[in-house]
Amino acid sequence: MNRALTRRSFLTHAAMASAAMAAGPAFGAPVKKRSIQVGYTGITWRNTEVDQAIQTVSSLGFYGFETFGEVLEKAEANGGLKLVLEKNHIPLISGYCTMNLTDSSKKKDELDKAVRWCGLIKKAGGRIFVLGPNQVPRQAYNFAENKANILATLNDLAKTVTDQGLTPVLHQHTGTCIESRDETYAILEAVDTKHLKFGPDVGQLTKGGQDALKVVKDFLPLVQHMHLKDFNGTDSHLLGYCPLGQGKVDVPGILDVMEGRKISGMVMVELDNDFKDPSPIPSATLAQQSRDYLKSIGVGFRA
Repeated sequence: MNRALTRRSFLTHAAMASAAMAAGPAFGAPVKKRSIQVGYTGITWRNTEVDQAIQTVSSLGFYGFETFGEVLEKAEANGGLKLVLEKNHIPLISGYCTMNLTDSSKKKDELDKAVRWCGLIKKAGGRIFVLGPNQVPRQAYNFAENKANILATLNDLAKTVTDQGLTPVLHQHTGTCIESRDETYAILEAVDTKHLKFGPDVGQLTKGGQDALKVVKDFLPLVQHMHLKDFNGTDSHLLGYCPLGQGKVDVPGILDVMEGRKISGMVMVELDNDFKDPSPIPSATLAQQSRDYLKSIGVGFRA
């Protein structure tokens, strides 16, 4: 039997069962209390404002924080982020790490970088290695010609990260070598999922024209981390993204299918900010708007 079809069949069946168990309340019923903890990624702030981001995310009651591998690396010159995180009583959950998956000549350097960044994520208390694909010129890009290199590098990176004691999750992204629905499915159906898991960005999926909820359902058993982001396509300062509840993403539906699942990482709220032309709304206010929306649909936060 075809290996890809076997995996798809299993994943789809498991996802449907989970979704059925997580059905939401009828219209007009009281808002149900959701038993899910959410964190926040630092991308709404400049990388140079990571201390401020940690302080704000903690004060808003989020349960965890995510930053970039290069931010962790730069912070080492001043003793790392662990003390700042501990001072603000919030754990690091994950580090976002961009890796070159298409140029096989750079694989050794990328594997060495992955080991280095794994050490920094662990030192700061994190447990998830968010594996971000490299940018490519999409108009001239040929996925079929690069698929073999992408899979080979992903498999080596995932095993390396797992051997370092972290969970690697693939994070598809617009403008990269893994962007479209077909590319996402092709990779997840062929990669070695013994090591590599899935960390979808539902806003990026929506921006790329995909049905984010369906993608999450189709690969739910692999979802061990998530960027919960909304998209309305209107605010250029935020690259078309928006605080949760103001866009097209079915946030309640996605939280329904994630409800009750024990995952290695966390559902992380995220909102991009174009710092060449940043939003006039303060980053803290943007984060608070997402927090307040989640409260309105039953998500709890730390006091």
